[in-house]
Amino acid sequence: MRDICRTYFRYALTALALASLNGCSWVLFNTKGSVGLAERDLIVTCIGLMLFVVIPAIGLTFIFAWKYRAGNLQAKYTPDWAHSTGIEIVVWGVPLIIIAILAGIVLRSTHKLDPYRPLDMGGEPIRVEVIATDWKWVFIYPDFGIATVNELAFPENRQVAFSITSNSTMNTFFIPQLGGQVYAMAGMRTKLHLVANEKGDYRGISGNFSGPGFSDMHFTAHATSEEDFQRWITQVRTSPIALDYNAFLKVAKPSQANSVVHFSRVEPGLFKRVIDQFVDSGKQSLTHAALDIGATTANKE
Repeated sequence: MRDICRTYFRYALTALALASLNGCSWVLFNTKGSVGLAERDLIVTCIGLMLFVVIPAIGLTFIFAWKYRAGNLQAKYTPDWAHSTGIEIVVWGVPLIIIAILAGIVLRSTHKLDPYRPLDMGGEPIRVEVIATDWKWVFIYPDFGIATVNELAFPENRQVAFSITSNSTMNTFFIPQLGGQVYAMAGMRTKLHLVANEKGDYRGISGNFSGPGFSDMHFTAHATSEEDFQRWITQVRTSPIALDYNAFLKVAKPSQANSVVHFSRVEPGLFKRVIDQFVDSGKQSLTHAALDIGATTANKE
């Protein structure tokens, strides 16, 4: 009876473990952009190549354990065996070949999927300047003179060129279904080029923990038709709110679970001004450090 209970208990644990997999997200494999598709294929290819080593190793573990178990008196016993050239060739040669293939694939894909590299497609790209704050995303459309908080829109099948920075802590700008994940860092500008192959609403997140409001630091990226995108631009321009540097400082104050906000006008060069604010602070820090070192030296003398 005890053995039967143990058996059912094992089955129950297995069923529970499988059921818990329902919470896993496969969004990276449900890509809707050419960049995401290329990254998905790269992941699948690399995993497939590595399984050429992993699966035989796991299988041989069970085979050896069964064949050379204590109860198998027919197994060959060779206590003085120490070397096999054939086995050495296999266990070293196959992984080396796979590593060489993976190195070639990764080298090629690293240049092809460089986030700074514009995509090989026609048409004028949509330029979007992204600023990560605590804890929300600010999107500036410099060519249209508008801005939004926690909402992004662009036409399908049209390249989007992102310039990304942060007003405070480090974050990562990530739209999983479209591919790419790039750091947003204070005082620096990073770049990312993406495209959506079909219309839809895609979840955007920060992939880097940045404080208590991190879990709510997400936005919606709307991939629309050209006509719907122009209507969205017109809708944003009806907002009575403008975004200048002083208004941005208020927006950038730490807050959690922020709703969408539209700005009909944006101060020209605001994105660069957000970056440049850390340049002076860096100089001041160096000046203070030099003064401290000088004071310490003088005291010692």
